[in-house]
Amino acid sequence: MKSDAGTRAPRGLLIDFTRCIGCDACRLACREANGLGAPAPDAPPPEDLGASELTVVLAREVGGQAVHVRRLCMHCADPACVSACPLGALKKRADGPVVYDPDLCFGCRYCMTACPFQVPRYNWDSPAPVIHKCTLCYPRLDEGREPACAAVCPTGATRYGPRELLLRIARERLRSHPARYTDHVYGEHEVGGTDVLMLAPADFAALGFPAGLPRRALPALTWAVQKRIPNVLATGAVLLGGVWWIIHRRVQLAERPAAAADARGAVARRQGDS
Repeated sequence: MKSDAGTRAPRGLLIDFTRCIGCDACRLACREANGLGAPAPDAPPPEDLGASELTVVLAREVGGQAVHVRRLCMHCADPACVSACPLGALKKRADGPVVYDPDLCFGCRYCMTACPFQVPRYNWDSPAPVIHKCTLCYPRLDEGREPACAAVCPTGATRYGPRELLLRIARERLRSHPARYTDHVYGEHEVGGTDVLMLAPADFAALGFPAGLPRRALPALTWAVQKRIPNVLATGAVLLGGVWWIIHRRVQLAERPAAAADARGAVARRQGDS
């Protein structure tokens, strides 16, 4: 199916923590959809996002009440990570996902610093480390399917759809069940709005989410860093060029004795033939 990502209105997720039972199905489906494999049988539950954990379900307790919360990329409408990336490895699609191209990433990790939700993670254990984050299962979206986490959620705690529809649903739940929820749709206004919206039975700050975030998008604040990037890239290019020259030179020097021996051998064979 051909993607209509460039023309569709933003779509995203509504995650209702009051409906989450902590079954971990979303995390396991996410790992499978992203080729990360199943966790080891004896592995403890993750305490936060990681290179192989693009979404996690965390147990919280507020006022004696147990709450299961999810952490994942919030897919900001105007993402600071995209603005901070000097090579365009991160891009915001019109239909919602903030996607990542590892082939364009050179590991500066500015996105990690820029993200107000502390989402992108660096794979320090890889010889060619790259950034890891939820991309809203955009290959599935291009096939007309919903994200893996929404597809497997048994209680409807995670729902996928147009952002405006999800926002209307969230507001209606707040209106109909004021005693069940804290009166806040997290992601409606934070940093200019996000395409992942959340409802909770307790204050989001108490559940570990960043509080006091501005309503305006953050990319303007990243410009002070971004405008210095050309100098950084130029310096990096010189350094990398120098490293390449040294390695290439050492290889040449190491190959010279063997080449000289081969030449002497060829001369000796010609003299023997004559």
